[in-house]
Amino acid sequence: MTVSIEDYYRQFAPMVHRRCKALLGDDEEALDAMQEVFVKLLSVDEEIRSPSSFLYLMATRHCLNRIRSRSRRPEDAAGQLLYEIAHIGDSSSRSQARFLLARLFGQNPESSRVIATLHYLDGLTLQEVADEVGLSVSGVRRRLRVLRKELQQFEVQP
Repeated sequence: MTVSIEDYYRQFAPMVHRRCKALLGDDEEALDAMQEVFVKLLSVDEEIRSPSSFLYLMATRHCLNRIRSRSRRPEDAAGQLLYEIAHIGDSSSRSQARFLLARLFGQNPESSRVIATLHYLDGLTLQEVADEVGLSVSGVRRRLRVLRKELQQFEVQP
C-alpha cells in the first residue's frame, strides 16, 4: 500500500506545524516552514518506515537551518537561536548565549546541533535521540560530551 503526500499532510501537518512553531517561535514562519517540509518530502525516494519520526526530524532540521540562515542574514533580531535558548532571562545573557551557540555550532556538524536540540530543548532521552538521528546511544552520548566539553571551555553549563 502506497501512502500519498496528501495523506501524510492530512495526518501529520499539525505535528509538523507545532514542531516548527516551537523552534521558530512565529506562527506565520512556522506555516511556511511546514509547507517547505512537505515540499521536500516530494523528493524523498526511499520508503518511509516511520513517517511521524521522519517528518519530525525533517521539520527539526529544516527549522534549525532557517534559524542558522537567519543568524547569518539577520532580518529579525528577536526570536533568534532556538527561541532565545529556551527563554533565557536578561538581554546580556541572550546575547552571550547567541554568540556562544553560533561559535559552538559553527565548529560542529549539523547533526550535533540536531542532537542537542532534541535532547536539551525537546527533552528526548538518549535512546529516542539515537533512534531519530540514526546513531547509536554511545554515538549520541559522545556528540553531547564533545558539545558539553566545548561549552565548558566557554564556562557555560548546558
